[in-house]
Amino acid sequence: MKSRWMTVAAAGMLAAACSSGSSVGHTRLQTPDEAAAKVADSPLDLYEHDRPGQLSPAVRDLPARVYVPDSESGDVIVLDQKTFRRVGRFKVGLRPQHVVPSWDLRTLWVNDNDSNDLVPIDPRTGKPGKPVPVDDPYNMYFTPDGRFAIIMAERLQRIDFRDAHTMRVHRRVNVPCTGPNHADFSASGSFFLTACEFSGDVLRMDTHRQKVTGVVKLADGAMPQDVKISPDGRTFYIADMASNGVWKINAATFRTTGFVPTGRGAHGLYVSRDSRTLYVTNRGEGTISLISFKTERVTHRWRLPGGGSPDMGGISADGKVLWLSGRYNSEVYAISTSTGRLIRRIRVGDGPHGLSVFPQPGRYSLGHTGVLR
Repeated sequence: MKSRWMTVAAAGMLAAACSSGSSVGHTRLQTPDEAAAKVADSPLDLYEHDRPGQLSPAVRDLPARVYVPDSESGDVIVLDQKTFRRVGRFKVGLRPQHVVPSWDLRTLWVNDNDSNDLVPIDPRTGKPGKPVPVDDPYNMYFTPDGRFAIIMAERLQRIDFRDAHTMRVHRRVNVPCTGPNHADFSASGSFFLTACEFSGDVLRMDTHRQKVTGVVKLADGAMPQDVKISPDGRTFYIADMASNGVWKINAATFRTTGFVPTGRGAHGLYVSRDSRTLYVTNRGEGTISLISFKTERVTHRWRLPGGGSPDMGGISADGKVLWLSGRYNSEVYAISTSTGRLIRRIRVGDGPHGLSVFPQPGRYSLGHTGVLR
């Protein structure tokens, strides 16, 4: 049986095909993402392949590890998910920011922001390879078809499209905002939204034409961070560190539709393995808020005992543990997703940032610390 995602994507391609023919009066043809947004009562779930146990053959026999980039020391610390112990540590470049799974799940890329390179890690051995020169790789994503790597060149105010295999530049796009850093794709993959931290904007970027097609200005003083689309493909959630909550943007109209207060310093966004809950890390107060996708309201707030600075991370393959870096506390947190209990607090380097939990369920990676579909 074909997945609902494939049905929507096919509808989008049909609409695109029709639009290339002769005009049909004044009827405006539906875009792929409008088609996705209108399947109101359908079982569409963009994360249906992220269920526990649905590991790709490419990663099925890999050791369960957590890869923690230390932005201060220039190291990557490797933790064993079962024992919570450190099993490796190696040098990379200057100010590594995120560890990003490649589209085909065969490589983990360390984004060395200040030394302008990407360091490949073999997830089978946990060993680094030869650095690849890349301008200002603060963060990294992949187009849904796997053709291009998308580099968030934050300080250069650029989004660079590169060949996903050779990393050669295909197109550099100067953006009308400052601090582009996090992103997520629409249901059909025809566009993605990018948060601009320092100007308080959200950009809409056409995936195929590789150009900016819209800008939304959030509240005065806003500092948007992580971006995540809802399972039904209708709503983008944007964490805002300055406004202390999460903005909602309609995927079809590209308009803000509301704001959900979560806690001070809202930063990272993670979808539960059952697609029911959005975990929001509130870095400024040491809490994690849980938003129900059904009600679009906060249902629980977990507080780290003794405080902390929960930042970026991911969820274990079985969905039972939420792993987060403690950005300003030199630690990593392992949190039970069933109770919110802090299972373990693990000391690491002084600047833990965008850690990657690997392997994870899913067919391919869209980037960041592990956005799989």
